[in-house]
Amino acid sequence: MNKVAFITGASRGIGKATALAFARAGYDLIISARTLEDGERHNHALRLADGSALPGSLASTATEIRALGRRVREIRLDLLDDTSVLSAADVALRAFGRVDVLVNNAIYQGSDLNLPFLDLEPATLKRVFQGYVLAPFLLTRAIVGGMLENGGGTVINVTSGAGESDPPVPSTRGGWGYAYGAGKAAVSRLSGVLVTELGAQGIRAFTVNPGVVDTEALQATIGAKGVQALGGRVAPPQVPADVMVWLATSPEADALQKRTLNAQNLAKERGLGQAAA
Repeated sequence: MNKVAFITGASRGIGKATALAFARAGYDLIISARTLEDGERHNHALRLADGSALPGSLASTATEIRALGRRVREIRLDLLDDTSVLSAADVALRAFGRVDVLVNNAIYQGSDLNLPFLDLEPATLKRVFQGYVLAPFLLTRAIVGGMLENGGGTVINVTSGAGESDPPVPSTRGGWGYAYGAGKAAVSRLSGVLVTELGAQGIRAFTVNPGVVDTEALQATIGAKGVQALGGRVAPPQVPADVMVWLATSPEADALQKRTLNAQNLAKERGLGQAAA
């Protein structure tokens, strides 16, 4: 029986690259996102400069996975809706009878996410709490319960430098705002708790900081000027994707739990993915 990986936020960017990387590694896939078909528009979603939806969908990701000879189940999942999250967990656990790897990659990415502090409204922070704290908690708790029944599994939580340190420049110049930083700081705490409490029962968990990655969302938010303001170092999505497959499959990775891992540095150390530009 093939192992199964569940990747959230797999319609584009890091999530899509990660789903394809696990497919190439021989996994069957469960993929989730809000966007099932190309061109869909959603509330609190990023837009291109012309107002159109970002490219990418679960359908297009699934097509590429099937071309690699792997089975895939697409699930529409809205992080801002508890019912959607719990339903997705139930469908995922029933799809192939097991989940061996969960990658919590999906996040709330509304245009208000990086507003300056004085422009932030409580409604934004409530969405951040829902998308970065409550939804991953509900999903992970359900999936880990299934993993324990099957003898263990791996959880990978995708964080950001925004959750680990202060911004180098204001959000108006390409840095991050309080809402995004607070959300990612919460993400950074999940893996260590899982390992401490459930490691003896077979649960492995990792926290991965992809660094600055060239995704559709990056271009729609900070763009080229923002990348330069953050140091100019940018990697393709394949870099963190290959790192996450390595973490899920290599016994050597066990020693790297309970810390935040810089994906670009780890990729260079282990010869994974493509070199950052």
